[in-house]
Amino acid sequence: MDWSDRHCRYFWRLLSKNAVLYTEMVTTGALQFGDRERFLRFDPAEQPVALQLGGSDAQALAECAEWAEQWGYNEVNLNCGCPSDRVQSGRIGACLMAEPELVRDCMGAMTERVKIPVTVKHRIGIDDMDDYDGLMNFVDTVAQSGCTTFIVHARKAWLQGLSPKENRDVPPLDYELVARIKRERPDLEIIINGGIKTLEQCNTLLQDVDGVMLGREIYANPILLAGVDQALYGDTAPAPSRLQVMQAFMPYMQAELERGTRLNQMTRHILGLYQGLPGARAFRRIISENAHKKGADLTVVQQALAAVEPDANALPRPL
Repeated sequence: MDWSDRHCRYFWRLLSKNAVLYTEMVTTGALQFGDRERFLRFDPAEQPVALQLGGSDAQALAECAEWAEQWGYNEVNLNCGCPSDRVQSGRIGACLMAEPELVRDCMGAMTERVKIPVTVKHRIGIDDMDDYDGLMNFVDTVAQSGCTTFIVHARKAWLQGLSPKENRDVPPLDYELVARIKRERPDLEIIINGGIKTLEQCNTLLQDVDGVMLGREIYANPILLAGVDQALYGDTAPAPSRLQVMQAFMPYMQAELERGTRLNQMTRHILGLYQGLPGARAFRRIISENAHKKGADLTVVQQALAAVEPDANALPRPL
């Protein structure tokens, strides 16, 4: 939430043509009673892109899934993995793992309403529910809805006692448990998530499951995404360089600036692009100190690039 917005996804798409991109979690209430266009709008260049929903009312979720299909999303995903107190109070996220029949009914209502795939993302357990039988009861019950794709974060979630941040690091990872689901339910598509940091790790995990989902590592170190097409999809074209990605992102940022988007709404997503390289700290500092200012334009980005790219002058100049 608050990270993979449309600007972030456009930037990511410049790094990989094939990876499926997911929106931040959007609650059903935000779509029903809020600024629907703000949450559903995306650039066609982002495709393939999936809308991730948060909610527990079957009819509300079905209505939102229908909007997702109408807007052109490739997939609708129900989040049953977020451990935030904010979403628990709304009966959203990981707390739903305690109510598999409710999740089944929600998934069924969405599946009946749309033709695009409806998928679910969940943990391997919550609180004291950490037995394999409990996990499989959740999976098998939800599968009764017709859902065949399960994205499994290979950590349990402690809804009491750990913060959302701690829930992303403290509970131990159990990749073998996710692999076991695939072995025992070979008819289901099982996608693994949690703590994955390298493409080599992805290839190793893909020997046991159908797919891998990366979140925080891609955000912190986005250049990792530039190797996905070659390493995982068999693309023979060379991966884009950081400078090529920025050359492609600059026209998008300029067009958005002309629509009234603030520069920092876009540049906050590129801060990790040069992670680990000489000048990376200056790149981040220049953007962080200037992109939020009133009237900030692409000159800020040019100045930041000059700190890390000897060929930064090859970029198109701001209009």
